[in-house]
Amino acid sequence: MGKRYFCDYCDRSFQDNLHNRKKHLNGVQHLRAKRAWYDLFRDAAAILQEEQTKKPCRKFLLTGQCDFGSSCRFSHMTEQDLEKLSAQVKGEQRSRELRQEGADVPPGTIEDWLERRAKRLSMAQSNSALPEKPVPFQYPPGWPPVQDLPPSLQAPPPGGWPVPPNLQWG
Repeated sequence: MGKRYFCDYCDRSFQDNLHNRKKHLNGVQHLRAKRAWYDLFRDAAAILQEEQTKKPCRKFLLTGQCDFGSSCRFSHMTEQDLEKLSAQVKGEQRSRELRQEGADVPPGTIEDWLERRAKRLSMAQSNSALPEKPVPFQYPPGWPPVQDLPPSLQAPPPGGWPVPPNLQWG
């Protein structure tokens, strides 16, 4: 059967060879599907400008479906959709203007979070200058009694493990 090539844009697979792949990648359906995919990530202002220049698709408005789909030359957006998109564009423009003016950033943004984080870190560093009292070792709840644990799980003695005088590492 051989290898098969799957095109993510077109959601289709075919036998993988140079001729078939080149024919598919240069085909009209693939190019439309690829354009539709990248259109999902376009700027809202560009989409609004394009949709406002188009006339409404009568078939889509009457039935809610269009045979041409995303490649239709008419607009499939209702008045409410256009209003929402327009409001989104205005909101993005306002936030861009605020950033350019250097005005206070509204709460809940990454800059706000970074500012709070810096304050927390500075407080933690100032508190770490104080000498810390060592925390005594405690076994997790539910463990067997200390004398029943294997030596590898027992706490070290208070001064650490004794080192034999003739011990050589390496």
